Amino acid sequence: MSIVDTPERRQLRELTRAFVTREVLPHLDDWERAGEVPRALHATAAKLGLLGIGFPESVGGSGGDLLDSIIVTEELIRAGGSSGLVAALFTHGIALPHMVAAAGARTGGSLGGRLGGTPSPADGGLIERYVRPTLAGTMIGALAITEPDGGSDVAGIRTTARRDGDHYVVNGSKTYITSGHRADFVTTAVCTDFPGSGELTLLVIDKGSPGFTVGRRLEKLGWHCSDTAELSFVDVRVPVANRIGAENTGFLAIMQHFAAERLSLATQAYGTAQRCVELAVRWCRDRETFGRPLASRQLVRHRLAEMHTRAEAARSYVHEVAVRVAAGEPVVTEVAMAKNVAVAACDQVVDQALQLHGGFGYLRDAEVERHYRDARILGIGGGTTEIMNEIIAKGMGL
Repeated sequence: MSIVDTPERRQLRELTRAFVTREVLPHLDDWERAGEVPRALHATAAKLGLLGIGFPESVGGSGGDLLDSIIVTEELIRAGGSSGLVAALFTHGIALPHMVAAAGARTGGSLGGRLGGTPSPADGGLIERYVRPTLAGTMIGALAITEPDGGSDVAGIRTTARRDGDHYVVNGSKTYITSGHRADFVTTAVCTDFPGSGELTLLVIDKGSPGFTVGRRLEKLGWHCSDTAELSFVDVRVPVANRIGAENTGFLAIMQHFAAERLSLATQAYGTAQRCVELAVRWCRDRETFGRPLASRQLVRHRLAEMHTRAEAARSYVHEVAVRVAAGEPVVTEVAMAKNVAVAACDQVVDQALQLHGGFGYLRDAEVERHYRDARILGIGGGTTEIMNEIIAKGMGL
């Protein structure tokens, strides 16, 4: 039995699929046009235990690990959801882990141990004020790292935080922030030295803080149901109590959690590919041309076979790497390879799936059209394909 196919994880798949069928599919097209998902969806997912998957019960989560999170992400897409829905509903997956890890760090042990540890009194405030309410579906969090002139250069962050007594005074701007419009708080990377020094700290900044402005809603090629915003900070006073971990430890914290984010994106990629194979097979069986189903033609069957092979190969490799990450192995290079393999498979499969759908695939009414648009961001978010190749090259000793 595969470690990702235990009886418990099969039940988790069934729960996720039922959630998508009942709570998502009747409304997803409307959410795409509205540009966001309703806050009530977070509360519903929390009641079912889906929102807290991968977070320890000691901080309000449902327990489980990285593999369980992958199962939920994969099944949400394969049941008819989308990677855009994953981005909108599970933004806390990148907004909260730094707080949970910092709170558990006082207990010692490995990163995995810290994630499951009991929060210390010093950091318990962040757990109680942000982590528990978010996992309960009553708050929404976002992560703000990317800046208008920064891109993938995390160490070059220029948003500054100057210490002033019991507060930091924050100045700067962020862009491409997922859930930026709906978020009640933003886990924000700031520079506590001169701009671009690489001395980073993570602060939790509340929406509505004087000087904190949420800018225009960014219109995107895909991920339409996931709101994206620009953020501006002008002399925003943030309590020192809202600092995550020690000062100048932000860069390491961000790097430590990149593996989970990249594997999530890889999962979204192969999950989208698998869903598009299913859609294409169904279409080619039902669609007739010149008196015969498309699937009766060898060219079409071989194309579907190649699509299925790419999707399944990507899934297998991502699972293999995820198992090693969950076991605590330092597999930075393999994570980068897993993301690139899955994204490449997704790019090829969604393109072929839309082609097989013909003119219908180009319409907004076609599910495959949404996946085609949504897939394009997966090779950009969490580190571009080019950045992944640099990591891989370094791992090769080049």
